[in-house]
Amino acid sequence: MTARIERVVTSGVFSLDGQDFDVENNVWLVGDDHDVVVIDAAHDPAAILAAVGERRLSAIICTHGHNDHIDAAPQVAEAKGAPIMLHQGDEVLWRMIYPGTRADEDLGDEQVIEIAATPLRVLHTPGHSPGSVWLYAPALGTVFSGDTLFHCGS
Repeated sequence: MTARIERVVTSGVFSLDGQDFDVENNVWLVGDDHDVVVIDAAHDPAAILAAVGERRLSAIICTHGHNDHIDAAPQVAEAKGAPIMLHQGDEVLWRMIYPGTRADEDLGDEQVIEIAATPLRVLHTPGHSPGSVWLYAPALGTVFSGDTLFHCGS
């Protein structure tokens, strides 16, 4: 079966430098009817888990470590027994939200994560944060850029 992309939009708060902002985030699921990865588990673990359903969750991949992209990750990971993956450049951001812990696996530049026979290539793209990454899925004609690129943003 060919991999497909699904989107869940969640709402929550982004906190930076002592300020809070109401935001909406895209949570992406890539996979098939059996296996899936979640990209950027934001805000609403129940909505993310409902989208995953009975499929096996292979990993939660964080494009970066800002709270609005990782705040549902531990709950979703615990519910499905999936590892959380984050570039080590954003480990300090992770520890600001989850002191004394770390993501389960480091993401490396040019690493390939395969889901439903579809490769996702990790590209380290520091700028928005030190550990920002893109996930390039040429077979799907898609790049998941986190907040490195986004509509009406900087």
